[in-house]
Amino acid sequence: MAPEPAVPGPAGSGLVEPGPAGGGAGEGAGPGGERRLHPFTPLRRAWVPIAATLGVIVQQGDRAGEWIADLSALLRVLTLLALVLVFGVYGFLSWWFTHFSVTDTELRIRTGLLFRRTAHIRLDRLQAVDVTRPLLARLTGVASLRLDVIGTDDKDELAFLGEKEAVALRAELLARAAGFAPEEAVRLGQAPERELLRVLPRDLAVSLLLSLSVLAALAGGIAAPVFVWWISSSPWAAVVALLPMLGAVWAGSAGRFLTEYDWTVAESPDGLRLDHGLLDRAHETVPPGRVQTVRIVEPLLWRRRGWVRVELAVAGTKNDVLVPVASREAAYAVVARVLPGVDLTALEFTGAPAAGSRWVVPVWWKGYALAVSPEVFAARRGRLCRRTEIVPHAKVQSVRLSQGPWERARGVADVRVDTGANGTVTARLRAAAEAAELLYAQAARSRTSRASARPDRWMT
Repeated sequence: MAPEPAVPGPAGSGLVEPGPAGGGAGEGAGPGGERRLHPFTPLRRAWVPIAATLGVIVQQGDRAGEWIADLSALLRVLTLLALVLVFGVYGFLSWWFTHFSVTDTELRIRTGLLFRRTAHIRLDRLQAVDVTRPLLARLTGVASLRLDVIGTDDKDELAFLGEKEAVALRAELLARAAGFAPEEAVRLGQAPERELLRVLPRDLAVSLLLSLSVLAALAGGIAAPVFVWWISSSPWAAVVALLPMLGAVWAGSAGRFLTEYDWTVAESPDGLRLDHGLLDRAHETVPPGRVQTVRIVEPLLWRRRGWVRVELAVAGTKNDVLVPVASREAAYAVVARVLPGVDLTALEFTGAPAAGSRWVVPVWWKGYALAVSPEVFAARRGRLCRRTEIVPHAKVQSVRLSQGPWERARGVADVRVDTGANGTVTARLRAAAEAAELLYAQAARSRTSRASARPDRWMT
C-alpha cells in the first residue's frame, strides 16, 4: 500500500471522504482536471522515512553500532542502497498518488493508493493564501502554497509547486473566493500591488539590539551557567543550563533577523501583502476586514528613536506581525489601511485613578490607560514596554466587568472586551462607576457598529 502523506489540513478545513482507489479528474474541475505537485516533491517526502530510520538508530544506541560493525563492507553498501531505494519509492508513490483540482466552489486534494482520501477546502472559507519559499526550494525554483481557512489553527499546504504555478494558483483561488467566474478568475491573474513600507536591515538589526527581551536573555545566558557551575562545580551542568539560554537569545535576535529581513508591506485588492525572510522567503496576506485587534508595541529603548512594532490578531490565522519596526508615522499609515477611518493620533488616553489604583498595582498602575473613540476601543498597559491594543467596535464579541475583593475595596474594576480571535483586551483599574457605565456603553457601540460594518469580502 502506498503511504498517505499528511497533505490535507486539519479537521475543520473541509470534509475528508474515504473512497475507492482510482484516478481521473474530479467533477467540476478546471480545464486541466486534476494536477500533480512538482516533481521535486518526492525528495521532500523521502525525508519522513529517513528521519524515522535515524530515530530508531539513535534510540538503539550501542546495539545499532554493534550490528553495523558486524556487517561486511559489501552488506553495508547493499543495505545503504536498499534504504535509498525504499526511501525513493516512498517519496515517488506519495507524490504519484497525490492530486489536486480547483472547482467553482472548492479546492480538492486527493491522496492514497488503496485508501483514497479527499480533502474539500471551500473557497468561501479562505482567509489567506500565502506563498512560501524555503531556501532549498528557492534554489530549485519551487514554492509552497499555504492556505488559511476559517475555523482552523493550522494551515493547509500544497508543497511543492513551480514558482509561477504557485503564484498563478494563488491568484486563481483568491479570484474564485471573491466570486469571479472560473474563466475570469484565470484571466485576472495576480492582483496589482503598491508598496507601503519597507524595513531596512540596518533598522531591524538596531531594533533587536535595543530590545530589552534580547538583553535580558543575553544577561541570563551569561549569569545562569556561571551560577550553576559555582554551586555544582560541574561544567556539564553549566553547559546544560547554557543551551536553552542560547536558544532564547538566538530566537530573539538572529532568528528574528533572518525571519523579518527585508520586510515589505504592500497594498493590493486582496489585502495587505507581507514579503520577508533572508533564507526562507515568505509571502503572506493579511485578509481584508478580518483583523480583530491591532497592538502597538513600544519598547523603552525604542521611544527615543520614535520606533514602534505593530502586531495583529486575525481570527483563524497565525499571522501576528504587520510591521516589525518602523517610525510611528509610517506604522500608523499602515495601520490606517487595516482600520479604515481610524486616526490613532487622535486617541485621547485617560490614566487609571491614582486613589485606588496605586494600592492595587503599586508603581506600575501609571502604565494603564484607556481611550474610546467612535470607531475603536483602545487599552494601554506597561511602563518599560508599552503596549496599546486597539479593537474596532464591530469586532467585539462580548463585554465583561470583573472586580476582585481587593479592587472592590479600593473602588476600581476591570472592563474586558472579547474578540473573534479568542483574545481579550482589558482596560484595567478604572473607577467602579466609570467601569459600569463603560460596560453598557461599549455593548451598545458594538451592536450598532456590527449592524453598519462592511462585509468581509475579497477584492472589494
